[in-house]
Amino acid sequence: MTSTDETVFSVVYSSNATQAMSDDALRGLLEQSRASNAARDVTGMLLYRNGRFIQILEGPEQAVRETMGKIERDPRHDGLRVLIDEFIDERNFAEWTMGYEPIAMPDAQAPDGFRDTFDDLEAHGDPSATLRAARELSLWFRVRATQQR
Repeated sequence: MTSTDETVFSVVYSSNATQAMSDDALRGLLEQSRASNAARDVTGMLLYRNGRFIQILEGPEQAVRETMGKIERDPRHDGLRVLIDEFIDERNFAEWTMGYEPIAMPDAQAPDGFRDTFDDLEAHGDPSATLRAARELSLWFRVRATQQR
């Protein structure tokens, strides 16, 4: 994948689906993203819940920026907002061209401190809070993926 001397660029964004997405539509989006990202050496994760997306992309800067350009033009979503764009020391999702986790609505009231929406990623004026929340999401996703093996 990425050589140790290559700089890794990471973008975290959120957006709204223009229509409710079925499991089949999400599966198609994921297959398309995986193929495109593998060709560009881009890795990351995608979360979808209640018509909202949050995605982390990482890889060579030009490839990530080109991928973001394609995403910005994609009619399946709107209201795209870049939450974080930064250079990072290493990939968080090196083993995935695109990880995906559908998030179901909880059946019971969530415990204190449980993140059940993406709203705080956009509503908070503190960029460091956004960065912490995005890192929490990425850690959660990686832990879940290892537990499901």
